Amino acid sequence: MQYAAVLEGDPVYLKEQICEYLRSHGLPDFSHAGEPHALLAKFKLKVFLTTNYDNFLVEALGGAGKTAHRAICSWADRNPQETPELPEPSVEEPLVYHLHGSWAEPSSLVLIEDDYLEYLANVAAAQASGNRTLIPISVLRAMTTRSLLFIGYSLQDWTFRVLFHGLLRAIPAVQLRRHVSVQLLPPVNTPIAEAEERAKQYLVRYLDTGWRISIFWGTAAQFCEELRRRLGPDA
Repeated sequence: MQYAAVLEGDPVYLKEQICEYLRSHGLPDFSHAGEPHALLAKFKLKVFLTTNYDNFLVEALGGAGKTAHRAICSWADRNPQETPELPEPSVEEPLVYHLHGSWAEPSSLVLIEDDYLEYLANVAAAQASGNRTLIPISVLRAMTTRSLLFIGYSLQDWTFRVLFHGLLRAIPAVQLRRHVSVQLLPPVNTPIAEAEERAKQYLVRYLDTGWRISIFWGTAAQFCEELRRRLGPDA
């Protein structure tokens, strides 16, 4: 993406093209047993954090009879003056907070390498100043007083790294609770089972030690299907 942005000469135009492409694919099938948005929408949660650009979670919450409010992190604001004020979320009117931008505002997307670096720099600057202006109070409260469920990340991608090494490290209280991450097994250079086991052991040490994150090995769809099975026929 960084290469494409350099060639295009206009990162915002590239982001607009990405948003248009994503919109062209329409909504997912919320009736499918492995569809994560529809399953999450059924839970009695007040705050949903997403690094996706789409509005699928808002649509799924609407399908579950809830009125979701959407907000976007102002990560590109170099001189924020105050913490954003948002309506107090509730189970009936939850908040969907886009940490890395939304296709509703293409310029807000954290997409290219420069965006990720600026995002990290601004998070660090806010932390150093002692003024957490990037994250609304209701979102901070949810992150520090509730267990977190991470779905759709891999250890290799930039989104995961920025989320952990930037945002979550800036909020030490996040590490005090037990969390769950749905992880795909990272690629290995050999199909030997021993190599896969070593990769698993590495991830367990990386995420569990210090971060207190338990791992579910599989795709988001597999996790949702298993969760539905455990919750029973009403899920």
